Amino acid sequence: MGEAYIVAATRTAGGRKGGRMRGWHPSDLAGQVLDELIVRTGIDPAAVEDVVMGCVGQVGEQSTNIARNAVLSSKLPESVPATSVDRQCGSSQQALHFAAQGVMSGTQDIVIAAGVESMTRVPMGLSVMLPAKEGFGVPKSPKQEERYPNIQFSQFMGAEMVAEKYGLTKDQLDEYGYLSHQRAIAATQGGAFKDEILVLDGLDAEGNTVRHDSDEGIRYDVSLDGMKGVKLLREGGRITAATSSQICDGASGVLVVSEKALKEHNLTPLARVHHLTLLGHDPVIMLEAPIPATEKALKKAGMSVDDIDLFEVNEAFASVPVAFLQKLGADPERLNVNGGAIALGHPLGASGTKLMTTLLHALKARNKRFGLQTMCEGGGLANVTIVERL
Repeated sequence: MGEAYIVAATRTAGGRKGGRMRGWHPSDLAGQVLDELIVRTGIDPAAVEDVVMGCVGQVGEQSTNIARNAVLSSKLPESVPATSVDRQCGSSQQALHFAAQGVMSGTQDIVIAAGVESMTRVPMGLSVMLPAKEGFGVPKSPKQEERYPNIQFSQFMGAEMVAEKYGLTKDQLDEYGYLSHQRAIAATQGGAFKDEILVLDGLDAEGNTVRHDSDEGIRYDVSLDGMKGVKLLREGGRITAATSSQICDGASGVLVVSEKALKEHNLTPLARVHHLTLLGHDPVIMLEAPIPATEKALKKAGMSVDDIDLFEVNEAFASVPVAFLQKLGADPERLNVNGGAIALGHPLGASGTKLMTTLLHALKARNKRFGLQTMCEGGGLANVTIVERL
């Protein structure tokens, strides 16, 4: 089997709901990322053999194959095909898996994996709520109801269940959320995101054009006491809005190529895709899947948790990375070193290649070798990607 290499990776800075990114149609936003990947590599745009794009809210402005619409909104020629992927929060991480598999199989040489989500213009849950409101039904079928009677699948309840299962206290989660902001502040002020962020025009509160070059959700005045004072999302629970990922607008992408393409286009690889794993798990607790998926990935790759230099574990809720650290015994100083979705935002379908972009740049900055990315996904799923920096 052939090798797959990542030769470029970029992301937009995250935009808060109704914030600086509100003026961007998601197709145009994603198209900007596609163009930037071409600029960073200098390849002929017509050489791209496919665009695989993650998106969760495939309705409204993100409907009708958002990936193809992004290509048509970009400078790529019409000859470049595209397809959209929905693996919930792992959509663009799955896009990367599909791109890498296409290259590793020898059927393709140059593929873009990307993701986009405008949670301002396509609110979370719209694809469920709108048809239900109009009388067109809901996703849970009668057969599912038989198998999971009287259960409403809920990521929030899953986060609470993870906290309860692993004995995590509210204080632990508050402290983790505070750390996420601290690390994001340090990364931003230290220029850690400078090379990965695609700078775009945004809008200020008055509608004036401003430079959008930093993640809008970071709270620079954060304090631990302030985190602890945020109201619980349910009575008797442990999760608050401050220990949950932020609603976010954004796009991201990576360019994946074969060894043949490396030579033909004189490209310098950022990393080699070392291992890919998927796992289905309990859809009720839902968010625990990254733990057994990582155990499976490490076993299949013949590696231990100590072999991984940096981890990116999506901070859907603080209980997910805290439980991950506790169960796997990973070094907390290697996990989400530049902060995570609690501070930086979670643009759903864009988060997979967003996290990979940050992971690749962090490995380079620290001169480290192996990175592992994983995220919890609706339905009790998880992707795991291990890369080797070159």
